[in-house]
Amino acid sequence: MGAAAETVVILAAGQGTRMRTSKPKVLAELCGRPMLAYVVEGALALEPQRVLIVIGKGADEVREKISTLFPDAPIEFVLQEEQLGTGHAVQCCSDSIDSTSRSVLILYGDMPLLRAETLMQLQQEYLEQGSRACLLTVHALDPRGFGRVIRSRDSSGSAGGALERIVEERDASPEQLALREVNVGVYLINTEELLRLLPTLQNNNAQGEYYLTDIVHALASDGGGVQPVVVADPEEAIGVNTLRHLAEARRGIQDRILERHLAAGVFIEDPDTTFVDWDVEIGTGTRILPCTVIRSGVRIGEGCEVGPFSHLRVGSVLDNGAEIGNFTETKKAHVGAGTKAKHLSYLGDVSIGSGANIGAGTIVANYDGVNKHHTDIGDRAFVGSGSVIIAPSTVGADATTGGGAVLTGGSVVPPGDVWIGVPAQSLADRKAKKGRGPDPSTEGAKP
Repeated sequence: MGAAAETVVILAAGQGTRMRTSKPKVLAELCGRPMLAYVVEGALALEPQRVLIVIGKGADEVREKISTLFPDAPIEFVLQEEQLGTGHAVQCCSDSIDSTSRSVLILYGDMPLLRAETLMQLQQEYLEQGSRACLLTVHALDPRGFGRVIRSRDSSGSAGGALERIVEERDASPEQLALREVNVGVYLINTEELLRLLPTLQNNNAQGEYYLTDIVHALASDGGGVQPVVVADPEEAIGVNTLRHLAEARRGIQDRILERHLAAGVFIEDPDTTFVDWDVEIGTGTRILPCTVIRSGVRIGEGCEVGPFSHLRVGSVLDNGAEIGNFTETKKAHVGAGTKAKHLSYLGDVSIGSGANIGAGTIVANYDGVNKHHTDIGDRAFVGSGSVIIAPSTVGADATTGGGAVLTGGSVVPPGDVWIGVPAQSLADRKAKKGRGPDPSTEGAKP
């Protein structure tokens, strides 16, 4: 599509004092990625020529994280050393905005629920209406401090026309406070007009800050041409300023993730108790049972079963038909096709072949207090209940460990062999030693 927003500015320098965290607010995680990443992803869907991200608190950390997540994107970072308002943040970008571009889209880094489709609608309205500026608004039951949108009245007296002005909540009259259309703060503005008005911003207000709304006021009063575009879903307008807001945003992102998997043929029995990060892959026909947590990067094949009360952590891969059940946790575990680990187990840094059975209470102990080590369990192996396998160890194909066996680090169970005991030894060796009886050469010797 012919992109109107050739330049996108994302305001991401806020300190987030109400979040009560030392971490930059925009890096707060939502379903396995920073909330700023969702905003960047939405901006990139418009195929802009440049994305300018205004950074402040934790600038180096934000720059490194976003550059890692979007290594090939046309992203540049602009430092706002002092946070003096939204207008000041865009002023910091003045030298980086290409005056030949048609328009500039201004977004906020703490609005992760804003959909790319909504931004495309904003862009389409801008192109069709020939506006000098468009802004997103929403009809909110709880205005949450947003400025009220004042529209002109048509010939019938209905207030549904062009934007006249935005009244901040603290300055609004009782009549204006009763209005429910509020300014979201997302703008698409003609580049020439934006660059003309940015130097005129004043900070003669109680906060001593420069506000973008003053540019909207100037355009609306100077010949109009400012078009509000209503967001259909109020949830998209959630801005994250507190941990409560973060929880609301996480629920919204989570619902979208689960909906995507449901639409792809994944059976999720209870979405309200299922937590799946944004980049998890799940094959068709897999069943996710209640109270299950699946973290970023996990890959699950077709026809698997996970849960209830399972926790799949980073690096876990389940091949087709694998089953991970009650109170089982995996971490960097590759579980082969048809393998089952159904009860009360920890599988850390392990590769398990196909058709294996991992008994209840099994622990693959990967950490020795200093380093982590890998364990291999072969095809069709049978790991008895209560087994502890201390890495690094190997359990061969078709091998068995008896219930309660403890394989010490460095153990190698040959294919088809059976090991039992503490520390575990080959059953055949134990029987051979027992059958030999006492050593005749030691009979009669004094202790």
